Amino acid sequence: MSAREEDGSPSLVGRHAVVTGGARGIGAAITRLLLSHGARVTMVGRSPETLEGAVAAFGHLGDVEGTSADVTDPDAVTRALDHARSRFGPISVLINNAGQATAAPFEGTDTALWRRMMAVNLDGTFYCTRGALPDMLHAGWGRVVNIASTAGLVGYGYVSAYCAAKHGLVGLTRALAVELATTGVTVNAVCPGYTETDMFKDAVAAVIAKTGRTPDEAAAALTRRNPQRRLVRPEEVANVVAWLCIPGSEAITGQAIAVAGGEVTG
Repeated sequence: MSAREEDGSPSLVGRHAVVTGGARGIGAAITRLLLSHGARVTMVGRSPETLEGAVAAFGHLGDVEGTSADVTDPDAVTRALDHARSRFGPISVLINNAGQATAAPFEGTDTALWRRMMAVNLDGTFYCTRGALPDMLHAGWGRVVNIASTAGLVGYGYVSAYCAAKHGLVGLTRALAVELATTGVTVNAVCPGYTETDMFKDAVAAVIAKTGRTPDEAAAALTRRNPQRRLVRPEEVANVVAWLCIPGSEAITGQAIAVAGGEVTG
């Protein structure tokens, strides 16, 4: 995958990318790589302090800004996208990365937990895509990449609400890709396995609390599905996302691509 066009210019130069959850973990790796491809990047996140730190860290790479918003609030999403446009112009690329996972047995999954998983992992993607899509349709070119999970392709115990939300995200991806197939806008999902992020640390802590295992035992239990017996690196996920965004990927749409070291997902 080359970061440059035939004339030597970065392949996303002049494009404005919005990355939700773009200041941490997988989102930060995506932000960094899109900047290297020449995109102007707006990171959307809940923590102004985290966003400020990321802008300071990535500022030397290109045009980057952070705007604070809760993606579960449609009005906040509208304000954030309007602010992003005022800085960097129409939105060409949308990476729906913001997400959250909470473990609980099904019998312990109350309505509040169920709604929270849907709101963060599925509703937020709907609000952001609804807000950004008109720019792409007007331009006749766009990329929407939804960061799902292998939990959107198979079932895992004790995270039924999270699995349901991520399966919904994959379904949304496939349906919207078909609807937009002739518009120049592609829609894909990237489905990481367990990745080196704070979310993985939270999952390890949950296993320890529920089973009394040591940290090493808990981590090993979670990575056992990965035939490579390791965590996925955020940069590996970002590489796939960037590939779906750069010119030459036009025929790739409606796909749910697992980045999981060979884990069986279907």
